Amino acid sequence: MRGDSYLITSFEGTEAPADVLRSISEDGVVAVTLFPHTNVESAEQVAALTAKLHSASPDGLPLLVAADQETGQLTGLGSDTTQFPGAMALGAVGDPDLARRVGEAVGTEMRALGVTVNYAPVCDVATNPDNPSLGIRAFSDDPGLVAELAAATIHGLKAAGVASTAKHFPGKGEAVVDPHHELPLLDLDRDRLDSVELVPFRAAISAGVSAFMIGHYALPSLTGSDDLPTSLSEAAVNGLLRRELGFDGVVMTDALDMKALPQGVGQIVDAVAAIRAGVDLLLTTPDSEAQQRLRTGLDLAVARRLIEPDATRRSRERVARLRRWLAGFRRPGIEAVGSAAHRALAAEVARRSVTLVRDDPPILPLRPAGRLLAVMPRPADLTPADTSSVVPPLLATALRRHHPDVAEIVTGHPPSRQDIAAAADAAASADAVVVGTITAGDEQAALVEALLATGRPVVTVALRTPFDLAAYPGAGTHLCTYSILGPSMDALADVLFGVEPARGTLPAAIPGLYPRGHGVTR
Repeated sequence: MRGDSYLITSFEGTEAPADVLRSISEDGVVAVTLFPHTNVESAEQVAALTAKLHSASPDGLPLLVAADQETGQLTGLGSDTTQFPGAMALGAVGDPDLARRVGEAVGTEMRALGVTVNYAPVCDVATNPDNPSLGIRAFSDDPGLVAELAAATIHGLKAAGVASTAKHFPGKGEAVVDPHHELPLLDLDRDRLDSVELVPFRAAISAGVSAFMIGHYALPSLTGSDDLPTSLSEAAVNGLLRRELGFDGVVMTDALDMKALPQGVGQIVDAVAAIRAGVDLLLTTPDSEAQQRLRTGLDLAVARRLIEPDATRRSRERVARLRRWLAGFRRPGIEAVGSAAHRALAAEVARRSVTLVRDDPPILPLRPAGRLLAVMPRPADLTPADTSSVVPPLLATALRRHHPDVAEIVTGHPPSRQDIAAAADAAASADAVVVGTITAGDEQAALVEALLATGRPVVTVALRTPFDLAAYPGAGTHLCTYSILGPSMDALADVLFGVEPARGTLPAAIPGLYPRGHGVTR
């Protein structure tokens, strides 16, 4: 048994390299991750790529071809797929049946592209508004609601024949640093884990989730160490997840290139530790040198019996069992990708999720006689788990569906002093202003304050997490969309002009201002 069989491989490029095909056909590799910025150009290209990968499988079973098709902030299979608003928008609706329908639609499009594993749903609970790597990827700050919507998503993906992945076990909602950059330390006792973090993961197991992704963060109450990542901990994987919670499916690590783990030649020690802890698959990124080090080291670890043969056999059987399940589904036609029915479903999510937090004094619906000013930051990838940079700024475009005279200012992220001055100058001659913010910090708060100071009617919109109002609490009219994608911008415009009522409620509390569940219907 070669060490390659533990790797989820990855590569640069939009076609399958010969060495990757050879590793599948000869070396036991059965899992591949596709990354949006390196492997995805179009639906047709992805379908051709995955067909080539699957054709290399020596046993005829489907490979575990995976992607981060979370939707919303992280759309791992490109803009040809339906642009669903994402998890927190579903949390604002709070309807498990809607989440199930979205999960099935996402899964159908994935199978049409030849992708068999979704690194979703995110089962973390959004308990910390300052968590830099979670935000709208989470459904809610309510563990019960997260559990319901995650389970519904799993059921939907299963119906489409896609393996779901509950992540990031045991739950990283309280993290204050991003594991892409450093190791988070979570000071949570077992009572807290049982009442909050573990609730959605238990629900995922009950729903029949196919796989778990273990997060890279320290949890001393579980592991006994403040510098041991849970992904390397036998207490976390074999102990809590497998023996106590009873999960016997596939377990994988989060990406090994995250700086929460030491990088370089010594990383093979962590790879072996993860496998000995109970992990079945190690998630690599497209670094061929790092992958080769891992292959060489794992081959030696297997030969030296640092990895027990019985454990290897159990891991291979869990992976094979999942592949046999995947083989029971037919591949839909590519016309399912971005279909009219799925676009209508995305519009429904957006329409039902837009949340009116306050309108005091009331200025909605907008009825400008003259110019309307739209201001928003240029979308950017704020974390590595982000595809926002490929989304154009759509706020002004959406508003023009209802009003012919809309001026547009797109600022930097964060806005510069020049951006702020230009927006304030433009606002002085506008009838009203709609300003969108994305994870508002000091600079975006200064922009909003400058617009409010003009005395013009100003609508503020949190285009990502709902917490932005805390940065500029003096705003009188405030909404949340939980997404910058087209369906959400169109739904926002409909609410602003009174075509549709605001139906959503806050899926997470805005600290010091509004509780979860708050929303104004108008």
